[in-house]
Amino acid sequence: MSEYKTLLFEQSGAIGIVKVNRPDALNALNAEVLTELAQIFGEIARDDSIGAVILTGEGRSFVAGADIAAMREMSALEGRAFMQKGQAVMQQIENLPKPVIAAVNGFALGGGCELAMACDIRLASEKAKFSQPEVGLGIIPGFGGTQRLPRLVGKGMAKYLIFSAEMIGADEAKAIGLVEKICAPEALMEEAMKLAETILSKAPIAVALAKAAINNSANVDLPSGVAFEAEASVAPFGSEDRLEGMAAFLEKRPAEFGNK
Repeated sequence: MSEYKTLLFEQSGAIGIVKVNRPDALNALNAEVLTELAQIFGEIARDDSIGAVILTGEGRSFVAGADIAAMREMSALEGRAFMQKGQAVMQQIENLPKPVIAAVNGFALGGGCELAMACDIRLASEKAKFSQPEVGLGIIPGFGGTQRLPRLVGKGMAKYLIFSAEMIGADEAKAIGLVEKICAPEALMEEAMKLAETILSKAPIAVALAKAAINNSANVDLPSGVAFEAEASVAPFGSEDRLEGMAAFLEKRPAEFGNK
């Protein structure tokens, strides 16, 4: 794995752990962080030794938004390019053919909330805080927030959160469907690792195709989504994973897939 200035990376077995590392700026997303996120997720996509990813932040913040000081100096054209860069990174993470778990350890504001939403599953510390504060800064969520938030929490709640810029805690985030599980702060990474290990115990081809089918459903009507699912379900039948998984079930033993 390459060396990075704004990110930390470690690998535990088949789990890659990516940590945004700008604690003095509460891990705010600037152009350099976005560039490095694109690079590291590109490397992860090509690395067969990594089967699942945990994304988190250093210090007391997950990611506290985009870098407002940098954005303050941007022209309209520069702002557009910055938003497109952020959107591309979020789509890259969302479409990674490996599961990505957000371990939200603190503030997930603005671009940080959007980054968490681009992940497949969100675990939150009891201390986590979520917000889309952009309208209070004279802009709107630009890294996919107006699109992913309503898909997660519903149109009305998304409008409430975006229009009001209200900050909510982990309990409310879970209640509205923004996060899947709340953890004690000291147990957050342990729980994320356990979840990653659980996913890694399943067939990797099946997990990747299930992810693709679920993601695809957000953009099409139900008949089209079901048709995509039907096509995606064919590939596992030609895999060793399917033979192993079904044999293990019938023999009443744990399956041994090649992704650990």
